[in-house]
Amino acid sequence: MRLDGRRRSDNVDDRRRVSGKSIAAGGGIVGAIVAVVITLMSGGDIGDAIGNLASQGLGSGGSYPEYVEDETDAYLFDLSSKVFAGTEDVWREEFRKNGWGEYQEPKLVIYKDAVQTGCGQGTAQTGPFYCSADETVYIDLDFFRDMQSTIGGGGDFAYAYVIAHEVGHHVQHLLGTLDKAHNQMARLSETEGNKISVRLELQADYYAGVWAYHDNQMFGSLEPGDLEVALDVASKIGDDYLQRKAYGREMPESFNHGRSEQRVRWFKKGFDTGVSTAGDTFTPSYTSL
Repeated sequence: MRLDGRRRSDNVDDRRRVSGKSIAAGGGIVGAIVAVVITLMSGGDIGDAIGNLASQGLGSGGSYPEYVEDETDAYLFDLSSKVFAGTEDVWREEFRKNGWGEYQEPKLVIYKDAVQTGCGQGTAQTGPFYCSADETVYIDLDFFRDMQSTIGGGGDFAYAYVIAHEVGHHVQHLLGTLDKAHNQMARLSETEGNKISVRLELQADYYAGVWAYHDNQMFGSLEPGDLEVALDVASKIGDDYLQRKAYGREMPESFNHGRSEQRVRWFKKGFDTGVSTAGDTFTPSYTSL
């Protein structure tokens, strides 16, 4: 992915040197793959994710050692800040073009190990997430470093896809979709609520594809193979793929992000069309998503 000469976002808050408390006792991201499976790129459900970790007896921890940035982290920080700036440029124009009002830019917090958020305490084990309460995307850069070992994929454009997906949840928040869906989920059974969650996640994948299309149009950011890398990662974060990897079987009633085929298809649809208004994942029947 070409990012040379691109600006950095002014909305990035670097909290890596702020020590925190751990919810999970040891193991790191690789050791917590089941937690990543369940909560990977969840849209504002960080409180549930933390509760799941605590209920599994992972509720103890201590202070982390002082953070020292290395060359890889410096590179990933720069990439994240530039990609985030690209989402600002794209969605500012899309909101203007579609008459959605002024795009209210979210914040990006880059932290190490644990962080306090408007949705509660977050940890690296939950993966990147968006909190609508404070309109902020949270990322521990170790997630990017460990993507290859946890889900078997990585690369610059794959990292950008992760960021763009979380920003997609912010777009849903601004348009009222996220709150409406969460209100519906609160009134439904867990199984039916999961179906609403799948619709949210697939739409965020679509918005990530829309971002990728327009970012490339604006900046010529994509290099040969970039799209294939992102599609490969999308195929490896489907509920079916991750559950088979973690448990050896699928549990469709617990799907809350969508199957691999669905995630790939909705991301690619967004990328192929570039039309931000064509990502309706709520009207089609659930079986046809």
